[in-house]
Amino acid sequence: MFYQTEAKPQCWRAVAVFDDRSDMLLYLNRSSTQVRAGYRNAFMELLDEEEREHVKSISLQRWQGAPDAGRWMHQTNLAVPMLEKLAQSA
Repeated sequence: MFYQTEAKPQCWRAVAVFDDRSDMLLYLNRSSTQVRAGYRNAFMELLDEEEREHVKSISLQRWQGAPDAGRWMHQTNLAVPMLEKLAQSA
């Protein structure tokens, strides 16, 4: 049996994890560096104020496996932009 996998992850993404609803894709790009650089703007543009208050965490995930037969793997949690601002002002 031949199982095809890729040497590098195909994609990276940032996913908002809410405390009261299902998860939501925030940002998708080719590298973790690009996702880290862009997810804050996506967070502010895609979510309204009420939704931002219910974000529990932001998950950085990478694709593992073949393009048509893989899965998203959690790598780390990213800082929630609203919580960052509160911590800096304190």
